[in-house]
Amino acid sequence: MPAVTVTTLESKSFDEPDEQRRPPRTKVDVIKIGGTELGRFTFESGWRWSETVKTVVHTDSCQNNHLGFCTAGILTVQLDDGTRHTIHAGEAYAIPPGHDAWVENDETFVGYEIMSAATYAKPE
Repeated sequence: MPAVTVTTLESKSFDEPDEQRRPPRTKVDVIKIGGTELGRFTFESGWRWSETVKTVVHTDSCQNNHLGFCTAGILTVQLDDGTRHTIHAGEAYAIPPGHDAWVENDETFVGYEIMSAATYAKPE
């Protein structure tokens, strides 16, 4: 990720995003601030990448790099090689390209991302 140099003092709310993407059971809210894009990813109970976002991006697995922080819910990620990890609220995460993911239990997952917001769930 290229270095970002902040030149102005500003703040923005994810409640008034610059861009919204809405695949099934998915809310991606993107704000542009400090010369970069940040995202709030909200996945409803029952969400699974291969059944929701895949319908928009048409790749076999998610090809985004993810770097973020989970504020609510539980998300399990499985890499194409079978490696699996579960992310819980309060944890930061890094996920390489080539994976599927799904929400565990009935709680909505909310994650804030600093790498993939510009492209995640964006139609091809």
